[in-house]
Amino acid sequence: MNGAVILFTNFGFSIKKILAIIIATLLLILMFPILAISSLGLPAMSFLANAPSAKAAEERGFYNGGVMPGNTYAWGNCTWWAYAMRRWANSPIPNTWGNANTWDDNAKREGYIVNDTPASGAVFQTDEGPYGHVAYVIEVNQISGDWKISEMNARGLNIVSQRTFSKEAAKAYKFIHNKPGAQPWNPQPITSPPPYGLGR
Repeated sequence: MNGAVILFTNFGFSIKKILAIIIATLLLILMFPILAISSLGLPAMSFLANAPSAKAAEERGFYNGGVMPGNTYAWGNCTWWAYAMRRWANSPIPNTWGNANTWDDNAKREGYIVNDTPASGAVFQTDEGPYGHVAYVIEVNQISGDWKISEMNARGLNIVSQRTFSKEAAKAYKFIHNKPGAQPWNPQPITSPPPYGLGR
């Protein structure tokens, strides 16, 4: 007989009581995630119950969607989000560009326009940091020239956030646009309804 069982039986515990304690402990451990989510309140529960989208991720600050077929970039990272945003905007980019700091070179090699001019729907790219960073340009103010990006993993893994930059700041970054002669497209801002649905 197991030493722990002998110890418990010596203190007056029967096998049934020991099994009941083990089962109760396991159930309690399994309940922790449910209790943690429940503690976030009804808005979070409602969000998790519905099909997540880019719009919902922006509003809640994190993305809880399923696997996106074809998106081979590391889940929760900036590359995953930039690829997903372009795909949701019906203008997919290759899934073979590697780390963010190689996106501009790989895009040029494949014939994409890469420059320092932000545009709605373009991919923002920088070599800053150990792996670089990419994001999706969601808006360019036609009056001030300020531009806004939607990004993931700038504040932490899988956290979605936005930043606004001045017109002058664009000179320090790269922007990946469509290939020359590509079909013109007008991506909608992230706050709009679909096509920002999962898997689009």
